Amino acid sequence: MKASTILLSFTFLVVGSLAVQAQTLKIGYTNTDYILSKLPESKRIESELKTHRDQLGAQLKSKQDEFERKYQSFIDGQSTMTDVVRNDVQSELQTMQESIQSFASEAEKSLQNKQIQLLAPVYEKIEGGIKTVAEEEGFSHVFAKGVLLFATQDNDISDLVLAKLGVETSNN
Repeated sequence: MKASTILLSFTFLVVGSLAVQAQTLKIGYTNTDYILSKLPESKRIESELKTHRDQLGAQLKSKQDEFERKYQSFIDGQSTMTDVVRNDVQSELQTMQESIQSFASEAEKSLQNKQIQLLAPVYEKIEGGIKTVAEEEGFSHVFAKGVLLFATQDNDISDLVLAKLGVETSNN
């Protein structure tokens, strides 16, 4: 009899504790891509990335054009070249082609690094805004929208975060 009373008391304690926790559980979600797109910094970042991409692209095109000229010159004159000269030019063309591939790979890494460098402080700012809104609004958990399978629109705190970051939206 005593064991069943203890078990029943323990069950009520656990259920009561869960009920209190459920009352304090407030879950929200946000869309960081949406927030990023609304921040004034996003236009500057896009512009800087485009400039960097264009500069790298121009350098790559210059290297490719030089290779094409050299290759065409080789094709046009190979019949009159000695074996030594032909082998030397072929070796030079191979080296140029490897250099172009290496440059393209390094350019891609440079662009990715530039993007990370420019976005890191903005994502820190967004994270700070999310944390502030969550604390002020009493959210116990905030999820990224891309991870959620279902949520009601009234739990989306994206516009509240934008307002906290000083950005006006049509919904604020």
